[in-house]
Amino acid sequence: MTALAAKSSILYQELHRREGKQQFQQPWSSGSSSCLLLQKNAAFFGVDTASRSKSVRRDVRVGALWPDLSRPTSVELEPINDSDHLDQILLRAQELSQPILIDWMASWCRKCIYLKPKLEKLAAEFDTKLKFYYVDVNKVSKDLVKRGNISKMPTIQIWKDGEMKSEVIGGHKAWLVIEEVREIIKKFV
Repeated sequence: MTALAAKSSILYQELHRREGKQQFQQPWSSGSSSCLLLQKNAAFFGVDTASRSKSVRRDVRVGALWPDLSRPTSVELEPINDSDHLDQILLRAQELSQPILIDWMASWCRKCIYLKPKLEKLAAEFDTKLKFYYVDVNKVSKDLVKRGNISKMPTIQIWKDGEMKSEVIGGHKAWLVIEEVREIIKKFV
């Protein structure tokens, strides 16, 4: 049996209440950002023939899990406003020999809006290896949209060495799009 609780004191007290033991104070503090994992490895059930009473022995392991606060959980995508801005970004990426990801989206596109927070979480996963940007096609010139060769939205592209290397057109479920994007990122990082 494995149990996960947000507040370790509640789980700890419940475990002792069910076991018929006395409740006592937990020797460690439980903050709101920690959780307690109890795992019951094995249970032994025996019968004492002399007194005809049942005895139960259980092994319980306890471990605490804390979120990794050294890494962000999401990174906001940076906007690209015009062709000159894209040129500067591509030049900086070439100097660093680092690929960039561009999400071509529209503010009216429901799938684009739904996909953006998922891409922000993915950006946190590849925070130091890849920069994530977005272009709202309604707010930029048509020349920039033509430069990206965009026909459908959302379109997610990987650019490296000043040119587009791979793209995913996200017309299907968001988790499938994210998995495809993750695979193409791994090819170029």
